[in-house]
Amino acid sequence: MLNLERLRTLDALARHGSVSRAAEGLHVTTSAVSQQMSKLEREVGQRLVAKNGRGVRLTDAGRLLADHAARILSQVELAQSDLEAQRGQVVGELRLCAFPTAARGLFPAALAALRAEHPGLRVRSRELEPEEGVFAVVRGDVDMAVVLDWYNKPLPVPEGLVKASLLDDAADVAMPAGHPLAGRDEVDLEEFADDEWIAWPEGEFCHEWLFFTLRAKGIEPVVAHRAEEHHTQLALVAAGLGVCVAPRLGRGAVPDGVRTVPVRQRVTRHVYAVWRADGDRRPSVRAAVEALRSAGGS
Repeated sequence: MLNLERLRTLDALARHGSVSRAAEGLHVTTSAVSQQMSKLEREVGQRLVAKNGRGVRLTDAGRLLADHAARILSQVELAQSDLEAQRGQVVGELRLCAFPTAARGLFPAALAALRAEHPGLRVRSRELEPEEGVFAVVRGDVDMAVVLDWYNKPLPVPEGLVKASLLDDAADVAMPAGHPLAGRDEVDLEEFADDEWIAWPEGEFCHEWLFFTLRAKGIEPVVAHRAEEHHTQLALVAAGLGVCVAPRLGRGAVPDGVRTVPVRQRVTRHVYAVWRADGDRRPSVRAAVEALRSAGGS
């Protein structure tokens, strides 16, 4: 009989394409992945993995078995969901991820509440950017991801995922205290056409949103600095090096020398949770959604 954990290792190797990334996704060592694959090859009596330069590739038999493994693991997850739903208890392990400001703004309160209310549930969390979080759910690396849409730019979500709204997060423009617009009650983004911007790294969803939004208003943004963390962006603003969009979720205290002003045409991020449809009946998923909503004040 095929060993389920070895099939899980093969599935991870097929999804990630390398031993090191499969090990990272499974939270084990690379030697553990190699050992599991060797044992699986002995079980089936065929080569499943072949060397490919410095990496590995699946053989025809490996790809065939990996396809079966994905279906088997999906059925196992469905069975676990049904059993959990029948029992009605919030137990087992739940793997969560969130983009950094949501992890900072929601996870501490939400995970503490889950621990207090459901001691039989083990929660594991990590930070991932929205697109990475969606892919992690699709691959089965996490059970739920907290992701976002901007008000005018949705995040693509594949079929087979379930969504639940958590909160709407307003964003302001952060500028140096000496900026000519720092004393205003409201501003328009167009008024910063001549300013240098502090933005997210290229390729990130929020970076693409910023360029999409400013260009739609006839502004070709001049990006002087890029930083992934909002706290770093605000520190650069405090040093007088530019302006940035500053969402409120997880923002905390604004540094001295920075003023945040709301945008007249409200700029918001829609924050929501996504998970695979085959886990939709799990009480732990529902409990996590409610805890996250409570943490966000919804």
